[in-house]
Amino acid sequence: MKLSAGKINELLTQPGCEHNHKKEGKGKNKACQQTAQPGAAQGGCAFDGASIALVPITDVAHLVHGPIACSGNSWGSRGSLSSGPMIYKMGFTTDLSENDIIFGGEKKLYKAIHEVKERYSPAAVFVYLTCVTALIGDDLDAVCQAASEKFDLPVVPVTSPGFVGSKNLGNRIGGEALLEYVVGTREPERTTPYDINLIGEYNIAGEMWGVLPLLEKLGIRVLSKITGDARYHDVACAHRAKLNVMICSKALINMAHKMEERYGIPYIEESIYGVEDVNRLLRNVTAKLGDADLQARAEDLIKAETAQLDQVLAPYRQRLKGKRIVLYTGGVKSWSIISAANDLGIEVVATSSKKSTEEDKARIKKLLGKDGIMMEKGSAKKLLEVIAKTKADMLIAGGRNQYTALKARIPFLDINQERHHPYAGYVGMVEMAKELDGALYSPIWQQVRSPAPWQPSSPPSWP
Repeated sequence: MKLSAGKINELLTQPGCEHNHKKEGKGKNKACQQTAQPGAAQGGCAFDGASIALVPITDVAHLVHGPIACSGNSWGSRGSLSSGPMIYKMGFTTDLSENDIIFGGEKKLYKAIHEVKERYSPAAVFVYLTCVTALIGDDLDAVCQAASEKFDLPVVPVTSPGFVGSKNLGNRIGGEALLEYVVGTREPERTTPYDINLIGEYNIAGEMWGVLPLLEKLGIRVLSKITGDARYHDVACAHRAKLNVMICSKALINMAHKMEERYGIPYIEESIYGVEDVNRLLRNVTAKLGDADLQARAEDLIKAETAQLDQVLAPYRQRLKGKRIVLYTGGVKSWSIISAANDLGIEVVATSSKKSTEEDKARIKKLLGKDGIMMEKGSAKKLLEVIAKTKADMLIAGGRNQYTALKARIPFLDINQERHHPYAGYVGMVEMAKELDGALYSPIWQQVRSPAPWQPSSPPSWP
């Protein structure tokens, strides 16, 4: 896949993105066209985004063509789990030296593909172009094509040098590689009228395993997971699904939009966090598949699951009711976690909108109410100010913000990709309630907020 200026512009201005064409004037396309500034890659570069989107394909060898630091700094940052193959957990890199950079790294890449194939027999090899190998002009497409023909193995080039843009653009580059080289290259052994694809869900901490059993109970088959706990051959058969269900539209909207154009597969966007959102997911999927009996079974399943869930959550709701939290995350979680918190009686007093689409922001405003605070930027100073202003009881954010919570002397819960607890589906609601309850009622906070033994319990009075 040649990553030309036209291709980048196409990925940045996806017609499937609602916020691309609903805004007029200066704001049109602004959300997508914002790119990372040099030296400011805290949010992730395009290479990081592509690897995030593709590495969860578990039976594939992911080979980073560049200096070893590109592989070392990105590997293992997300807890995507597998129910089978573990080769995706192995870090492969060509580890270019100074000589390779001077004379070119194409021969070294070819040999690396051969070695990976001989030693590990993966279903395919995904090769990631990085900043260095893009700058020295290595022809990734030509090497991958030659290796694929020679070794009788799918070798997929992923043209994702970090300097081309942000992590979000990298997600779409990863999706574009799947569309060009993988999707549609195989046929499934059988199909059913109820085959769907899940797109944009990466099985963080095994979250997908809380949703799949619900669909299976209804007789709905997930033909392909893109890409959490996925298999290469399943992704190759994704074009035969009857419906695409987007879990995070900002990441892989280009896949859903182009699959609708090429294969006539409609798509919907859903959330898997919170009771109401899971109910809506089941109702909307069955309605879109157009089977009245399936819809009736979905209502029966929702009734049974929510009744059982209400019994389990009752003591947690009693203890969590009225608690106030600040939520600092991005994308679909910026509104879906609000819904989950509301289900538990928790009030979200502030949330971020940094990585959210215009539709995400509209949902946030509706869920937050008129007094809720939306933060476009969330520096530590800003978060501390918001926590103090709202008198929040807890901060829910990514791992790097835990020290901000400690400074504010309030509990913290990790909600981003580094977490080890699944929060999706009905079972995920129970897990979330346990984690919130355990953090909020930990006895450590009483000790932390008490004066130190050497400090007076009350401020001294002066004459």
